[in-house]
Amino acid sequence: MKVEYKHTHIAAKKNLGQNFLLDKNIPKKIVRESGIREGDRVLEIGPGFGALTTAILETVPSFTAIEKDRELARFIREEHPQIELIEGDFLKAPLEPLAAGGKLHVLGNIPYSITSPILFRLLDNRHLIASATLMMQHEVAQRIAAVPGTKEYGILAVQMQVFCDVKYLFKVGRAVFKPRPEVDSAVIRLVPKADEPVEDSEGFRLFVRRAFHQRRKTLWNNLKKYYDTSEVPEATLKLRAEALTVGELIELFGMARVIDGDETL
Repeated sequence: MKVEYKHTHIAAKKNLGQNFLLDKNIPKKIVRESGIREGDRVLEIGPGFGALTTAILETVPSFTAIEKDRELARFIREEHPQIELIEGDFLKAPLEPLAAGGKLHVLGNIPYSITSPILFRLLDNRHLIASATLMMQHEVAQRIAAVPGTKEYGILAVQMQVFCDVKYLFKVGRAVFKPRPEVDSAVIRLVPKADEPVEDSEGFRLFVRRAFHQRRKTLWNNLKKYYDTSEVPEATLKLRAEALTVGELIELFGMARVIDGDETL
């Protein structure tokens, strides 16, 4: 499907998961909720036709954007020569040089198909990130911001919330995109925590995947193969992982002792 914007016709590419935001009010709201100010180091993921780009420029007169689509990269260069446009893949682009002048405030309307890889790239580089305000599939946003005891609460919620303060901002209907997606979107804001809550972050992430591996099973049944849980209260082991807060899971991880070094489930 070809999308027309400012007399430019560009076909939306399914392999890149492109759904262009053409509404002017939502980008302004995203920028307002992001809290960015003039002088901040800003990085936009996938500017597309520049709806969010234009809104960012009203606050930050110069910033960096990464666009994988060659046609759109050329369009953005012509429309907004004041920004630094990197033509490439965010998942592969080196972030350290971009954060040389200060931690990055990341904004973007990210493709549904690669939401998780983008989130975990940001998580792995959280020492370079000041904040991330992102629009994504509504269901994924709900899972990230979920609380214990709900069906949405799981691995994604814990792995994001343990390292970031998460705020669900607002829902965005599918009608404001072209091509129109089959699902609604939502905007969330992530702020990496100043202090690392766990020393062994990789070990904790593996622990969480194991704890939630079979949701209907108790913690005892999910963890007994991998950990000595003799120091863990019996009442806790009888619970399911979804019943524990992030803080309680961190505490449980600290009491469990690895007995199987295999990193698979």
